[in-house]
Amino acid sequence: MKCPFCNFYETKVIDSRPTDEGQAIRRRRECVKCQKRFTTYEKIEEIPLIVVKKDGNRQPYNRNKLLNGIIKACEKRPVPMSTIEQIVDDIEKTLYNSMKKEVTSNYIGEMVMNKLKDVDEVSYVRYASVYRQFKDISTFMDELKKLLDEE
Repeated sequence: MKCPFCNFYETKVIDSRPTDEGQAIRRRRECVKCQKRFTTYEKIEEIPLIVVKKDGNRQPYNRNKLLNGIIKACEKRPVPMSTIEQIVDDIEKTLYNSMKKEVTSNYIGEMVMNKLKDVDEVSYVRYASVYRQFKDISTFMDELKKLLDEE
């Protein structure tokens, strides 16, 4: 760490303590050359995630939108809230671990459908009907046939 007073590149840490509920570390440093003290803060770099919609519009990722969409698909179904939250957690983990700054809504939707297919088939079909925007009964039936063929 470079000293802000004399620009010397060697400092020693005198004290470290967590701040912001453990989200950052405050370090008290002393320059080896001029012996002046200064404070630095170290925190995890958060990568902002942008979702690219079907129309090309870009917006920040919103966990609540994803959660609410899945809750609506699972409405009046025997899917516990803990399972829904786990689905969202798994999807978020995959998104952030990919280290991509932009993801398509299509990519997220496919991940949701893959997760819901294993949890509850009715919820899967509900989500797919909104996500894939079924125009008529034949496209709806095609999706049901795919689901039945996989079993």
